Amino acid sequence: MRKVVISGPPRVQILDVTGPLEVFSNVADYQVTLVSSDGTDQLMTNRGIKLAGAVPRDSVSDPIDTLVIAGGPDPEIGEYDSDYLRWIADAAGRSRRVASIYTGAFLLAAAGLLDHKNAVTHWSFCDRLAQEFPKINVLPSRIFLRDGAIYTSAGNTAGIDLSLSLVEEDHGHQTALSVARHLVMFLVRPGGQAQYSHMLSRQAMTSEPLRELQVYMLEHLKADLSVEALAERIGMSPRHFSRVCLREMKMNPGQFVDRMRVEAAQQMIDSSSLGLKEIADDCGFGSADSMRRTFQRVIGITAGEYTERFKQV
Repeated sequence: MRKVVISGPPRVQILDVTGPLEVFSNVADYQVTLVSSDGTDQLMTNRGIKLAGAVPRDSVSDPIDTLVIAGGPDPEIGEYDSDYLRWIADAAGRSRRVASIYTGAFLLAAAGLLDHKNAVTHWSFCDRLAQEFPKINVLPSRIFLRDGAIYTSAGNTAGIDLSLSLVEEDHGHQTALSVARHLVMFLVRPGGQAQYSHMLSRQAMTSEPLRELQVYMLEHLKADLSVEALAERIGMSPRHFSRVCLREMKMNPGQFVDRMRVEAAQQMIDSSSLGLKEIADDCGFGSADSMRRTFQRVIGITAGEYTERFKQV
């Protein structure tokens, strides 16, 4: 069993805790423990709800697979519990990897874990993180990122994206996708681009058939996603389907398929050790050369250049 420890300061952001908790708890391989920072058996959240079942920090002294530090009010008041910071540093030394959610990055920074590393936090705190801890290279637009064994993430829901990415890192894409489907969310946000997902922006589509088609496309990237095949699946003529796509998605079906496959490939580049040929096949490009051209067309750089710029080793 992989031991996952989730902790945070008093008045911790509730979604920073419950989001990763739900993700990891849906995979049998993980044993999740909530750890309080103040020696009690509960976590007090920012919404006044107490999360019971926590254990005091000093009771956790064995090796940890994944240490997750959630965000709280510390950056807003500019004060940190020195004893808690020492515990974080000690626990990190016993952990295979360490992750922060939201302003949890400030706690990792104050514990000395982010010096000379790339890191991110919520966009509204990035400038403050950079100013308060000048040894950190803050990359403000990223959803989440990895630098060695340290992972940092942006706003609350980005903690769920990061947790799914960690599950995928451990157990593969299909397991992470299964968890995402159980949580009724899309596994589409790669950490390496921005605190914004093109695919998530399309969930505001008003047409239910198009939303259902999008889910099908996400789960069948290797299938025939031509205009004709998609139009037949949704029960429209190719011409009418193209008009609907332009109206609802502000792009034609081919452009939408290209963007979907590129984002899926970005996520695999960010979180796996697969080669570009394997990723190209898994994402339905057909060949690494086709993926290279599509990346260039969609985001302005090739898949190889994206790997060099964004993949953390």
